[in-house]
Amino acid sequence: MQILIIEDNGEINDLIRDAIIGGIDGAVCIQAYSGTEGLLYAKNESIDLVLLDLMLPGKCGEDVLKELRSFTKIPIIVVSAKDALDNKVDLLMSGADDYLTKPFEIKELLARVQVQLRRSAQISGKESLSGTLRHKTMILDRSNHTVTVSDIPISLTRQEFQILELLLANPSKVFSKQEIYEYAWNEFYVGEDKTINVHISNIRSKIRAVSEENYIETVWGIGFKLAK
Repeated sequence: MQILIIEDNGEINDLIRDAIIGGIDGAVCIQAYSGTEGLLYAKNESIDLVLLDLMLPGKCGEDVLKELRSFTKIPIIVVSAKDALDNKVDLLMSGADDYLTKPFEIKELLARVQVQLRRSAQISGKESLSGTLRHKTMILDRSNHTVTVSDIPISLTRQEFQILELLLANPSKVFSKQEIYEYAWNEFYVGEDKTINVHISNIRSKIRAVSEENYIETVWGIGFKLAK
């Protein structure tokens, strides 16, 4: 995936680049230092997400945002020292997908980027919402948003369904609580360990009511995976 950084401050531009390359597998960063340069890259490269500063030389960030939205629907996260609420609201209404105020924590920046990439993939169909996932006697139907175990329907909340969807779609992968939270809630993770534990416990209880099979395995110190 390619992430476009439009930021005129070289140190901040490099900081964001290093954080993304080090924190997101497979990410490649394209660095632009003015609005005009950023728009040129956006029009001529395959970009998956834009990180946009507002105080740019020449064409300001607000104008860059409007022009970007005239030809692309990719996620745009504004990263700016401007922290007035009205300014944030105006930019979100103008097409920004998120707004991060400087100075920022690297962990929060990465979380917001990952959330937007995931949402974009879902919308574009890169993560298909149709079809079924199967494991043992469990069938998860994405189209109808239903789950059955041994042909018995299980009633799940939206987050419980998405947790199972994530695990069934990646049967050999161990997911951290952060990864599970950001997928199921579509929000960046702020240490909601109890929330994940409660939802996993609820899923297990609902499955146990109809089957003795174990479907979710705890990997201590890491997270959860689909049980073999």
